[in-house]
Amino acid sequence: MHNSVILASSSIYKRRLMAQLGLEFTCQTPNIDESPLNHELPEAMVRRLSIEKAATVAKKFPGALVIGADQVGELDNKILTKPGSFSRAHAQLSTQSGRTVKFHSGIAIALKLEDQQLITTSSVNTTEVVFRKLSASSIKNYLLTEKPYDCAGSFKVEGLGISLFTAVNSSDPSALTGLPLIELCTLLSEMGVEIN
Repeated sequence: MHNSVILASSSIYKRRLMAQLGLEFTCQTPNIDESPLNHELPEAMVRRLSIEKAATVAKKFPGALVIGADQVGELDNKILTKPGSFSRAHAQLSTQSGRTVKFHSGIAIALKLEDQQLITTSSVNTTEVVFRKLSASSIKNYLLTEKPYDCAGSFKVEGLGISLFTAVNSSDPSALTGLPLIELCTLLSEMGVEIN
């Protein structure tokens, strides 16, 4: 077993998910620029950012398995990020109303070896979320109740956000919360870590 496992995130949602696996881990914030590159596709962006987050922290903690994750929504080939405010969240949910939105969740593991070599492995899970027709008042009520301004797509699926959907299609139920645990277990297994 490697010395330690580090989650390259300060997200409480990711920490809660990570705890489900029963692994001992610590958290480190990667502090990277999360801006999309010119003409970058959403799926490519989450893979790049997941790897970058894991690699940034792994360089500071040689021998540790570092897990990075990132998530964005995609609608009409445009990237949906964290809204940051009520007005942006309201606009985002209004746009998503009655539509099917893709949420790409990237996951990566980085390990810095004694010879300074950096090993990375990564995966992207895509979940399709079908939104109900949402009225302006229901959007307002939801936002004032849950304040999901730090969440891609302006909802918390683990809370009242589930009421905004008619369907969620995914191969990994944890992916929509931002840390695809099925993929993570597969990547950890590739790195020689067995869960259980």
